[in-house]
Amino acid sequence: MLGGLLGGSAGAALGGSAAWARHSRPLRVLVATNEPWGTYHVAPLLDEAGRRGWHLTQLVPDYAGVAPGDPVPVATPGDAPHADLLVVTGAGDWPADCAARFRRLPLVASALAYQQPAEAPRARELRRRIRMFTSSSAAEGRAFARYFGTRRPVRVVGSPQTDDLPRRRPESGLVLVLTSVTHPDQTGDAAPGTELLLDAAEALAAAGKRILVGIHPREDRSLWERYEISADPSVTASARAEAAIGIPGTVFPLVAAVGTPLVACTDPELSVPDYLVSVCSGTIDEAADAVAAVNAAHLPDRATLSDAVGPVGGSGDRLLNAWRERVPSFR
Repeated sequence: MLGGLLGGSAGAALGGSAAWARHSRPLRVLVATNEPWGTYHVAPLLDEAGRRGWHLTQLVPDYAGVAPGDPVPVATPGDAPHADLLVVTGAGDWPADCAARFRRLPLVASALAYQQPAEAPRARELRRRIRMFTSSSAAEGRAFARYFGTRRPVRVVGSPQTDDLPRRRPESGLVLVLTSVTHPDQTGDAAPGTELLLDAAEALAAAGKRILVGIHPREDRSLWERYEISADPSVTASARAEAAIGIPGTVFPLVAAVGTPLVACTDPELSVPDYLVSVCSGTIDEAADAVAAVNAAHLPDRATLSDAVGPVGGSGDRLLNAWRERVPSFR
């Protein structure tokens, strides 16, 4: 159903993907994210980059925050290889500092994770240099434009994480719990709501539900060890669940794209873009409401789903094509 609904534009971009093959050398791209060591936002791009022979390198402040064996190539600004393009995923301090360091590189802004729909303090530093804005969906694009304080168009390319969606095979009584980050660290902030989500998971387990935890890469695993923690990414794990419940985050539209209905845990201090909650069938602010909300969970209407998810299939190809277009020698 989702392929027919959201994938209509997926094939259109594939015809342009042969253009990169005409160049004698691969494109070299540096990426700076709002979460300086958060390589999990760049990892979904590696397959398409590898297919093209491109070199993607994430900029990090130092190597101490990089896990051994991380597949994403990283470098500090002082060690960074020569590059053709700098991509920033936000206007936080680290991307803005990297942009200032690499002033001569063409600059593109791509939303690889959600941003608040309010102008970031350092967005003004970047706006004039940015040659293109991209997002996974129309809804994310609207929030991304407000975040950068721009009225320029944002190209909707889809999310590479939906390029190979798992086939949904829900298991009876299985609920996927989607965590956020309980404690802030040097990589990024935390999101309130963990206590509510923990209590909701306990209520669901008491009602006979099986709990599978899709854990955020920066979450404290010890909080969730009483349950099964999925060894697969949350998008993959969601194909097994009858429903998902959690703190709204970037993964929510991706889970909806799989076809798994969602329930949002909302804390009075939690602030997220509206489109992350729009894909949910309901919200709870008390754990006692979790069982009824999960039992009644359903997908949103077609228009809401399409607006929040974006095109499915070929998204990695479209995103890298967009980057290539903004490097004059590779057009």
